[in-house]
Amino acid sequence: MQQTNENSLIEYGFRRVIITITAVLCALLEIIDTTIVNVALNDMKGSLGATLTDVAWVITAYAIANVIVIPMTSWLSKQFGRRNYFAASIIIFTTASFLCGNATNIWELVAFRFIQGLGGGALLVTAQTIITESYPMEKRGMAQAIYGMGVIVGPTLGPPLGGYLVDNFSWPYIFYINIPLGIIATFLTLMFVKSPKYGEKLKASQVDWWGIILLATFIGSLQFVLEHGQQDDWFDNGLITTLSITTLFGLILFIWRELTYEHPIVNLKVLKDGNLRVGTIMTFILGFGLYGSTFIIPIYTQSILGFTATDAGLLLIPSSITTGLMMPIIGKLIQKGVPQKYMVTAGFSIFFIYSLWMYIEMTPDTGVEHFYWPLIVRGVGLGLLFVPITTLSLSTLRGKDIGDGAAFTGMMRQLGGSFGIAIITTMISRWTQQHRVNLLPNLDVTKFNVQERIQGIQHMFTGKGYSTNEALNKTFQLLDMSVMKQATVLSYMDIFLYLGVLFLLCVPFVLLIKKGAGKVDMSAAH
Repeated sequence: MQQTNENSLIEYGFRRVIITITAVLCALLEIIDTTIVNVALNDMKGSLGATLTDVAWVITAYAIANVIVIPMTSWLSKQFGRRNYFAASIIIFTTASFLCGNATNIWELVAFRFIQGLGGGALLVTAQTIITESYPMEKRGMAQAIYGMGVIVGPTLGPPLGGYLVDNFSWPYIFYINIPLGIIATFLTLMFVKSPKYGEKLKASQVDWWGIILLATFIGSLQFVLEHGQQDDWFDNGLITTLSITTLFGLILFIWRELTYEHPIVNLKVLKDGNLRVGTIMTFILGFGLYGSTFIIPIYTQSILGFTATDAGLLLIPSSITTGLMMPIIGKLIQKGVPQKYMVTAGFSIFFIYSLWMYIEMTPDTGVEHFYWPLIVRGVGLGLLFVPITTLSLSTLRGKDIGDGAAFTGMMRQLGGSFGIAIITTMISRWTQQHRVNLLPNLDVTKFNVQERIQGIQHMFTGKGYSTNEALNKTFQLLDMSVMKQATVLSYMDIFLYLGVLFLLCVPFVLLIKKGAGKVDMSAAH
């Protein structure tokens, strides 16, 4: 029964094309919305009269809702039927987008973003499951490649698209753009997507309500700690400490509940699959590198090099196009039976080269031309990582387990991104202070060359009509700014160096773990 049911979902010809387009469109909608907001925060702050901390909640609320709903998607689609659940998610997402654009104050916007995140989180994983199941076993590498194009290109399209809309229209348009796409996707879903039949629905009394509460508690607390830890001084803050403890106990109770309850909301038993276990760890690190580097480059180019939001976003496009072009090639290689572990190894190694290259290129006046090739290399590395890791994770799963597996990899990618951004922001601010302390002794006023420089700058200011004392103050301000800028650049260099080392450390693990599983992998392809 299971086998025939699974085969009945495989589509051919025109229907498969339409289903693929619908699923990729929905995944893109959700992912672009994760990053499109980043460039509009300043405008939101101005027009809604909010502080930067308040505005950060626009990103946090969406991320928390996303990460809570992703692990539950597999269960929810079994409850309501996949097609109905997918269509309902698109409708929730689209309606919430309209409400976000019409929000009159910051907390309204945050509430609507949370609802949008609940709809959006479902789109990502369900789209991946629908694509995986619509293709026969031997073509699943290609299926993941097509899906991967959306997932990798999405985060990079967000900032330039957001920059363009904010510069030429106003911030609500970054939400309104979802509405026509959402309506089209809803119609296509209702017409073409099929629902697999997986047994009986649960009665309300059988639903794992405690599982849902514990999941929301621990994931919500963790996401809050990651997003607000740095600005609230981590464990010196009572709320952060309380939520960290909540996260830990919530996680332990959640795992215990899911392993002992008859109808768990998240099927942890699917992690018995060795490939999926390795895949979830790799996906976490991939999320760390993907979102971390997508987040760090616009900030560096805007704060240090003085780029506009649109320019900073455009800088990442060649990298995305490279990844997009890599995807079908990699899908073909997987179909031909090239072992995924070699591709993943190459991907991690190339990411190491990219990080090292960025470390070498970074100065307070690096130009666009210095970033171009390293970012192309990053695109190649991401292409080699995304599809093989995803295919590897889901390759030995069958039937309803595919949805559960996709939910785990989706959640780990999002969490990896949150961890990446939280750790990177913390490190930048800590290391910048440290570098500043280390650089200050170089400005020793007793040294001749320092005195000469101070006099030169002071002379320039007096020439502009400042008094001697004012000119001296201005000189010291200017020197302090240049020290601060140097310190910031050095901390960015450190980040790239450590990111590179992290990726390099993954290589031996990939080569070790997959020795036994390579055979399973290939048998799954027949």
